[in-house]
Amino acid sequence: MAKKSDIFAENWDSKANLIERLKEQTSVLKNPRIEAAFKAIDRKDFVQPGYQVEAYEDYAIPIGEEQTISQPTTVAYMLELLAAEESDSVLDVGCGSGWSTALLAEIVGPGGQVVGFEVREDLLQFGQANIGKYELPQAEIRLGNPLKEVPSEAPFSRILVSAAAGQVPDALLGQLAVGGRMVIPIDDSLVTVMKKSEQKTETEEVSGFRFVPLQT
Repeated sequence: MAKKSDIFAENWDSKANLIERLKEQTSVLKNPRIEAAFKAIDRKDFVQPGYQVEAYEDYAIPIGEEQTISQPTTVAYMLELLAAEESDSVLDVGCGSGWSTALLAEIVGPGGQVVGFEVREDLLQFGQANIGKYELPQAEIRLGNPLKEVPSEAPFSRILVSAAAGQVPDALLGQLAVGGRMVIPIDDSLVTVMKKSEQKTETEEVSGFRFVPLQT
């Protein structure tokens, strides 16, 4: 009988297979720029040693510090809600492995900017090493918490948060440019915040998601 690892290696051995399954079995990867980013950035480069054989599975994988690299379907869905465009400036909060940071950098291109923040130093080093495998000068990951310290690059046209809060943090809303979008998990929902003016926002909510808690 073949080992489980051999079966994975035979059937789920490439990002091309993952992309094909996502397109056939889910409603994600409708945006050509996001699909191109998934083709350019290999999830296998963002998992811990020992998990490479599972990198193309559609589920979250532990990366240490009780954190995970999120499920590909969820990441693709969040990116579609975020609707980042070429040359956008993006704040990536809780970037962990750096996978979302790299995907965003590919989406916004050389004329854009992605600033990722991670509060855990071990994960910071892990994420920095991972994005260093690619030529992405428009992306960087820093140690810190933008809920407590406002980055000098603010305001951002897009903000992606990959951990669950109890409500939309005012600190992040203040860093979102007018006309910009923020995607953030609130409890078990994904919330898209559209900033219409300094005083007015509109939100859309989709339930049925699960994330680790946001460090505040």
